[in-house]
Amino acid sequence: QVQLVESGGGLVQAGGSLRLSCAASGSIFSINVMGWYRQAPGKQRELVASITTGGIINYADSVKGRFTISRDNAKNTVYLQMNKLKPVDTAVYYCNADRVVTATEFISRSWGQGTQVTVSS
Repeated sequence: QVQLVESGGGLVQAGGSLRLSCAASGSIFSINVMGWYRQAPGKQRELVASITTGGIINYADSVKGRFTISRDNAKNTVYLQMNKLKPVDTAVYYCNADRVVTATEFISRSWGQGTQVTVSS
C-alpha cells in the first residue's frame, strides 16, 4: 500500500506564489511517474504537470512558464512551484503516482487526498 500526503495549499492573491509538496510513503522500491492534477468545481480533473524518474517533464499548456515541477527520488517526494497564480488556477490539487513498485505489490495508480488552492483576484 502507498500513501500520498500533500501539503502547501492555501489562499493567495493573484500574482502570488505557492509551493505544493507530496510525499509518498510505504515500502516503495520505485515510482515511475509522479505528478499533479487539479479539479475545479464543476470541471473534470485535469493534468497539471508530471515528471518521470528520469526527469522527463510534461506540463499543461495553461501552466507552462508559471509552474515548475520537481522531484526528489530518494525521498519519493514531488513538488510543484506555482508562480504568477491566476484565479483560474483555483482548484483542489491532487498528487498522483503511477506504476509504483513496493515490496509486496505493483500499483498502477495512486492518489493523494487533495489540497485546496484558492487564488483571489
